[in-house]
Amino acid sequence: MQDNNIKKIALIGSTGSIGRQTVQVALSFPDKCKIIGLAADRNSDAFKRQVDEVKPDYSAAAKASEADALSIASLEEADIVVVACGGFAGLKYSLAALNAGKTLALANKETLVCGGDLVNRLAAEKGAEILPIDSEHSAIWQCLGFDRRAPFKRLILTASGGPFRGYTKAQLKAVTPEKALGHPVWKMGAKISVDSATMLNKGFEVIEAHHLYGAGYGKIAAVIHPQSVVHSMVEFDDGAVLSQMSAPDMRLPIQTALFYPERIDGGLKKLDFSKAASLEFYPVKRGEYPCYDLTLQCGERGGSAPVLLNAASEVADGLFLKNALPFTDIYSVISDVLNAVPQTTVKSYDDAFAADNLGRQLALTAAQKYMR
Repeated sequence: MQDNNIKKIALIGSTGSIGRQTVQVALSFPDKCKIIGLAADRNSDAFKRQVDEVKPDYSAAAKASEADALSIASLEEADIVVVACGGFAGLKYSLAALNAGKTLALANKETLVCGGDLVNRLAAEKGAEILPIDSEHSAIWQCLGFDRRAPFKRLILTASGGPFRGYTKAQLKAVTPEKALGHPVWKMGAKISVDSATMLNKGFEVIEAHHLYGAGYGKIAAVIHPQSVVHSMVEFDDGAVLSQMSAPDMRLPIQTALFYPERIDGGLKKLDFSKAASLEFYPVKRGEYPCYDLTLQCGERGGSAPVLLNAASEVADGLFLKNALPFTDIYSVISDVLNAVPQTTVKSYDDAFAADNLGRQLALTAAQKYMR
């Protein structure tokens, strides 16, 4: 008989970077949680090995049956649904989890970038909680005392600056996919590694912060922090600034979300304050990261703009990773797509889906003039 105090987890995107680490965390605490559902994009050898290791009650591959994979996100038995898949696809899984009234532990950025208003409206309607897994948003959540509605003056997101900080335009033009995947601190999936190199990823996190914490864009800032020890900060009306610090390891925000409100020693590396160390912070200069600037503009415009932005970035990043598109023309493709069509409202998932499809089509067309 299973202990009723054990949290039952449904995991979407189990073979990605966050998914694999979520499995690792869950298996480390069998007395506290159990993964009862696993969903991945395809029935790969890696997924089959996970199923054998985890022994979930339910498993599904989206490529074989999207309906079966979606059902994992709304399992009646699940206490918490972790959405860790990449890309626009994450939105439908997040909406399915919230529609079932489940607590959503969110690692998929595109859920809020492409459907933040839809997600917040549904969560409020169903009385469902959203717990952030992104290290920056987990940090803010912790600094706010685990209360996403707590008052603050300003949110300050930290960014490593990626592998190309300080590069000239000529140097950026010549960078290879291999170099873009070599993040100086974090080990991440291919798409997010490229987005970190362009700083588009940090722009996504600004949009996420807007939706997660009800913050106007004027109350969200980003700073370059190469050491990635301070994961984000919150400034309050009296001038006090709280930060969350830890060694860079995504297993910490994962277990923070899974075991909230309890804090558990997962055996992760601790900061050693007996040794001298420096923490550096630099402003993010406008114009230095064009994709970051473009993402902020899309967030402020709202509607279909962030959806088109994300769709174009998925296409452009994919072409760059195939060495078919120069690194600097990721921005060119995204910019062309955003200039090609007027902004529309997004009132439903179907609206977002249509904008996503349009953005991909336009990106493939726009990319033709930049491809190698």
